[in-house]
Amino acid sequence: MDPVVNPRLDPAHDVLRYGRQALDAIFAPKSVAVIGATETIGSVGRTIVWNLISSSFGGTIYPVNPKRASILGIKAYPSISDVPEVVDLIVVVTPATTIPDIIKEAVDIGVKSAIIISAGFKETGPKGADLERQILEHAQRGNMRIIGPNCLGVMSP
Repeated sequence: MDPVVNPRLDPAHDVLRYGRQALDAIFAPKSVAVIGATETIGSVGRTIVWNLISSSFGGTIYPVNPKRASILGIKAYPSISDVPEVVDLIVVVTPATTIPDIIKEAVDIGVKSAIIISAGFKETGPKGADLERQILEHAQRGNMRIIGPNCLGVMSP
């Protein structure tokens, strides 16, 4: 028997109104923007870019950082709107307070999937829960699939 989910009690289950949007953009993207990419050794933003360029990924990587011209030798862009194509996937590693606006901007340009690595949402209390609610509202408007927040990402063999 399938469990009954009340979307009013758990809005995460109703982000796409149970649509059957493909998950290829998350598990087999052809282009990825890493928002919060950096060259700081030991940082999550650097590690994600490094993992992408040193793996068999083979797609296009767009580091996004408004303060850097390049990250690990790859041209960086100040915002997701400045990236020259609509990417399949954004990976977000910026502070929680910045993420609702990032998701809004990504939805506005047509990005359909995101992985939010950052923490600081409903697990931190009412302010964090409000940030998460804002993210869900933007995701619903754009029919965007999201993994996270507060996650380790995905790995695809």
